Amino acid sequence: MRIAFAGTGYISKIHAQAARNLGLTLSAVVNHQTASMADFAQTFGIPRQYTEISDLISDGHVDAIVIATPNYLHAPQSIAALSAGLHVMVEKPMAMNANQALQMHQVAQHHRATLMVAHCWRFDRDVLWLKERMPALGKVIRTTGYGIHTHWGPSGWFTQQQYAGGGALADMGIHAIDTVRFLLGDPHPRSVYAKIGTHYGNYDVDDTAVLMIEWDNGTHSVIESGWWQPHMDGPEAATKIYGTTGFGQIFPTRTVMPTADRTDVITADAGFPFPRESHCPQELYDAQLAYFVDCVRHGRTPNPGGAEGIVNMQIIDAAFASARSGNAVQIAPLPTRSES
Repeated sequence: MRIAFAGTGYISKIHAQAARNLGLTLSAVVNHQTASMADFAQTFGIPRQYTEISDLISDGHVDAIVIATPNYLHAPQSIAALSAGLHVMVEKPMAMNANQALQMHQVAQHHRATLMVAHCWRFDRDVLWLKERMPALGKVIRTTGYGIHTHWGPSGWFTQQQYAGGGALADMGIHAIDTVRFLLGDPHPRSVYAKIGTHYGNYDVDDTAVLMIEWDNGTHSVIESGWWQPHMDGPEAATKIYGTTGFGQIFPTRTVMPTADRTDVITADAGFPFPRESHCPQELYDAQLAYFVDCVRHGRTPNPGGAEGIVNMQIIDAAFASARSGNAVQIAPLPTRSES
């Protein structure tokens, strides 16, 4: 498979290394910053460089593209690639809002191109360990999840509304949202209530958010996101699951099952080290890209694909609307099938 990359930042380098590890053909790179693009191309042995995605599309000889540019470019670059029949893996958040995400999804359907959203934690070994054990926890009553940076926050376009669309919630909170959705079996959100603010920096995006999500299966989830926080109760994507017959969590990863008379508990640890040497190891991204490639080669619809990405964007949109109004916001399913 011949693969291209839009963007040359930190996460794009991770994806390029994954492509190299998988033995793919790294064919081209797109970036408006020519110096950064030249360094990226040299590092990964990429022969073709373009400042515009339209020029890459015109030249052809590429099967798929990984889009890891600032958020405001996700929709236009994905739509251009998908319209040309290229398969796309786009970084999270999928777009600036749910309407853009829906348009991307419908274009992919119309052109029969694969669209996957890089919600990486669905491919993590700890997350998958707990996913297999979810039935033992019984009916899930509530969950908590975290997407937080302590004593640190990004700079540049991440902190600019016009380029990012949102701050810590879109950057980190979306990891917590998607992880719990995956563990719960991708339920639909009924409503979102949120408090969002900017308290730790001089920028026009959020650095603090608390959400309560009501799912259509009756579960309620509390999501915390932030940059520059003085403390966090768990690292990126850490999740706690409270069921009627047991408790489960990731990071540290374990289940706790009360005995019949409730006088003792049985704890099953995953056996994975915590904390990890690298919380986001390269193998996580290798597994994610391998899954994308497999979906392309076999004509399968990815999960997380456009439908999953749209729902996550609906939650983000509803959270901001709730914070503005002070009320819970109801969420109706968007039509995910193309009219074409």
